[in-house]
Amino acid sequence: MAELIPPEAREETGRGEAISETGKPDTTSERQRPHAASRDSGQQPDRQGAYPRYGHGAAQRQAYAAIDLGTNNCRLLIARPQGENFVVVDAFSRVVRLGEGLAQTGRLSDEAMDRALVALAVCAEKLKKRNVQLARSVATEACRRAENGAEFIERVKRETGIHLDVITAREEARLAVLGCHILLESGEGPAMIFDIGGGSTELVMIESTPTVPRILDWQSVPWGVVSLTESCGEEPTDARGRAEHYAKMRSLVRESFSDFAERISPMREKGPIPELRLLGTSGTVTTLASLHLELEHYSRSAVDGLILPAEAMRNISASLSTMTPEERRAQPCIGTERSDLVVAGCAILETILDLWPADRLGVADRGIREGILRSLMAAGGHPGHVRRVVEQLDER
Repeated sequence: MAELIPPEAREETGRGEAISETGKPDTTSERQRPHAASRDSGQQPDRQGAYPRYGHGAAQRQAYAAIDLGTNNCRLLIARPQGENFVVVDAFSRVVRLGEGLAQTGRLSDEAMDRALVALAVCAEKLKKRNVQLARSVATEACRRAENGAEFIERVKRETGIHLDVITAREEARLAVLGCHILLESGEGPAMIFDIGGGSTELVMIESTPTVPRILDWQSVPWGVVSLTESCGEEPTDARGRAEHYAKMRSLVRESFSDFAERISPMREKGPIPELRLLGTSGTVTTLASLHLELEHYSRSAVDGLILPAEAMRNISASLSTMTPEERRAQPCIGTERSDLVVAGCAILETILDLWPADRLGVADRGIREGILRSLMAAGGHPGHVRRVVEQLDER
């Protein structure tokens, strides 16, 4: 069984870290990957980082897997190394709402655990079908906070054979950056990467280097789309009530960001706003990007790597916050599963845009799973070395 890391303080910070796939300088060349641009105002990143060349021969044929059990979703990615990149051979994602009710009870409910176990059983079957030998499965904020988190981890192992590693917010932030930083716009000076989850939000301030970014500062706060929605109570039915409800969400998030905001203020003031860079990875930013593109159905190829005007994302957030639940459910790419959570995501996103007022927002449909895969592959196919690879990110 993976080591269970006990719950930590709700707000965690770290500074002076550097991120690397191997803990050594990465000298791989860069390559371009095509992205779909928006119809009228989206842009594409100027450059992409490259994955390191992972092994050869049998190692190149080995299937690696990453499972990310979050507060709201269960996600699986199975891939094989391919030169400087990796090719995805299977994937799975399901909304399980593991953290439903956690804010009120401090425990994972039986219904939520059952939903997660059904999804994890599907993941286990896919691992078996693809003959995956090297995998890492992680759980995040819901399992960190829940009184019965350890019991649930044991049950998952017993019923599915999956060994969940309850990672700290610190490692969660690093893995998210490791998985998506190649989509960050090229440029000089500090940039922010953020991940709006179901139970927490991670903010990471990085500085670009010729190879991989260096982490300057970071923070995790206990507000995600599920935890913020549940903590703020039932949504009012009248327009004025909805506006006050949204303002309350924004205020809670703003307060939780206050210490981080003070620390990064000198970085924000170093250069003009047009040069500030911002990249987000979460269901919130991908959903809002889909609405901006007026997609009838979600398309990862159209969204992943897109760069949009931040003001457009603000306008969509403001519009969604005033809609009734029925109106939100009628929106393409939202539907029933996200209609009650997207408002909290908008509140968090708008507060991040206040904190780091970049003109443009990069969108990533990738993150922790890709970070896990890259660390697995960088470990040379030795699962026991994976944690060491991630820990080395603090040593550069």
